[in-house]
Amino acid sequence: MSAAHVGTLRTGPRVVAVGGGHGMAQVLDAVLGYAGSITAVVTVADDGGSSGRLVPELDIPPPGDIRRCLLALTPADSPWRHLFEYRFAGADVSGHSLGNLIIASLADIEADFESGLARAKELLGSVGSVIPAAPAHLRLTAVVDGRTVEGQEAISRSRGRISALGVSPSGITASPHAIEALLSADQIVLGPGSLYTSLIATLIVPGIAGAINQSSADLVYVANLITQDGETLGMDAADHVAALLDLAGLRPPAAIVAASGTVDVAPPLEPVHVDPKAMAFHGIETVCAELADPEAPWPQHDPARLGRVLAELAGRRSQQPNQATGGTA
Repeated sequence: MSAAHVGTLRTGPRVVAVGGGHGMAQVLDAVLGYAGSITAVVTVADDGGSSGRLVPELDIPPPGDIRRCLLALTPADSPWRHLFEYRFAGADVSGHSLGNLIIASLADIEADFESGLARAKELLGSVGSVIPAAPAHLRLTAVVDGRTVEGQEAISRSRGRISALGVSPSGITASPHAIEALLSADQIVLGPGSLYTSLIATLIVPGIAGAINQSSADLVYVANLITQDGETLGMDAADHVAALLDLAGLRPPAAIVAASGTVDVAPPLEPVHVDPKAMAFHGIETVCAELADPEAPWPQHDPARLGRVLAELAGRRSQQPNQATGGTA
């Protein structure tokens, strides 16, 4: 893979994170502590907020989740960081993130979205690479309680059982750089985040799940701390895993990382319950640890705590002889 698409940090495993949203940024922060290289493969189905306004006009993948991932991999003292985080409060650009506008501008200047991201990475000094799952925006369609719902935002608000999920238009396949990163990874981390509209939306891009299934990487699923209104009400970890396997056609993860201890949340939301016996049925190891950020106003993963668990799982692989990937990067 070209230098523009891989961020080498030091000796350590090649880690690829898959998904989107705020949960993806927390995983990338966690991975920074032990990875030799980091690649984020990010959803292109977002149609809300600033991204939702830019995508139809500029015909680019939605930049919002991609920007969050770039910033998660950017040193705190980067002079560009505050500019990419800035959000306008008035006039025609009200609600737009300046970072989204910069990414869109760089894509236009470079005449290619991924080349524009490589330039953004250089400006920020990001230590890893961020790759859109596909080279174009994809529209998400779901079957919820038997009815068809279109668009990521609408699906995320639709209470009910999601029995099918698809992307359009047809004929668009995964970014070759995303496929290459997945095939060469030592560890692939899925989640946390919106199960259907971030994670599975990325996995169903043609070629992504196939590359994960073909890869010799250890596959790790980070369970959400709580259920999500509109997508996963009433679902436990076994239901989450079943959706990954059934809707995305994914191989079972080697391990699921779940939170121990108490996670306080008001009904109808509830902590995501993990039954080790149900996980073992699929050959999945359950790894429980204190993962919640005690300082956060809303239940979310603490990157330092999560990083220690993921590093331990990656370390097990490095101690096994004759790995197909050749050990650590």
